[in-house]
Order: sequence, then C-alpha cells, then structure tokens
Amino acid sequence: MTQKKSNHLAAALRGFFCDYLPKLKGTSSHTIGSYRDSVKLLLTFLTSEKNSVDSLSFEDIDVNKIIAFLEHLEVNRHNSSGTRNVRLSAIHSFFRYVATMFPEHLELAQRVLNIPFKRTTTRPIEYFEFEEISAVLEQIDRSTPDGQRDYALLALMFNTRAVQFSFFNFGISIAFN
Repeated sequence: MTQKKSNHLAAALRGFFCDYLPKLKGTSSHTIGSYRDSVKLLLTFLTSEKNSVDSLSFEDIDVNKIIAFLEHLEVNRHNSSGTRNVRLSAIHSFFRYVATMFPEHLELAQRVLNIPFKRTTTRPIEYFEFEEISAVLEQIDRSTPDGQRDYALLALMFNTRAVQFSFFNFGISIAFN
C-alpha cells in the first residue's frame, strides 16, 4: 500500500490566507484578494504540466519555474513590469510565511525570496506649489459668472486636493497673460 505524503503546500496556503494574512498581519481584504489572484495564477501556471492542482507540492516548485511564470506574465499575458512586481510581491510574502512555518522548506523559500523585482520607470510627481496655484487662480476673471464658477471649482479642487496633477486634465483652460 502506497503511503500518501502529507501536502505541506495545501496547509501552507490555508494558513497563509486564513490565519496569517487576516489575523496576524491584519491585511486588508483587497490585499488578500490580490495575493489570492497572484497565487491562483502561479498554481494554474504550475499545473499546465501536471494538469491537477490538488497534486501540487513544494517539490513541484522551484525558482526556475517561478521565473518562467513571471516571464509568462509579461510575454503571454502582456502584463507590465509593475504588475509582474505585484505578483512577485505576493509570492515573496507567501514564501516568507513558508520560511517561518515550514522550516523544512527554508532553502526553497530563501531561493524564491532572492528573485529580484524588475526596475520600472517611475512617473514624475506632478503637483503645483502654492505660488503656482495662486497664480492660476489670479488669472481667472471673477467679474463674469463663468469666471466665478471656474474660480469656485478650481479653488475647491485645490483646497480639497481633488486636483493632484494638472487641472488641464479636467478640460478647464485658463489663458495666461
């Protein structure tokens, strides 16, 4: 009679999503959902060879397969480097948990945690200094009803930080002298 080996992967996933993230770390439901989606994509990718998620174990996971999964995200699913990094962040978080709760898989966890994030381009922070906001508001002709409306809307948006980027994104144009 063949003895079935215990599936630490299933226990680790259950502990990670049911206990560790929500109870110990107090992670938001949105983050848990994002991590769940990332792990689901990884498991689906890993089962493309085996055709059965329930038979997966830690022995079926290695760094090369995870790197292949990350490449699959970018090439086949057309994900950006930023999205790839979000998926890798979820995988890292899971393997940090594995390293502490399942020390027999510590070597695998350490190797996975060494997979680096890809560099991404950062967008420049676009914002107005107080003097720039004042200059914009001073250009509005408040003697007309349209000018009063524009001034009120822009002042409200600036004061409530509804506008963090350029107000030109909202289709409002102001002529500068």
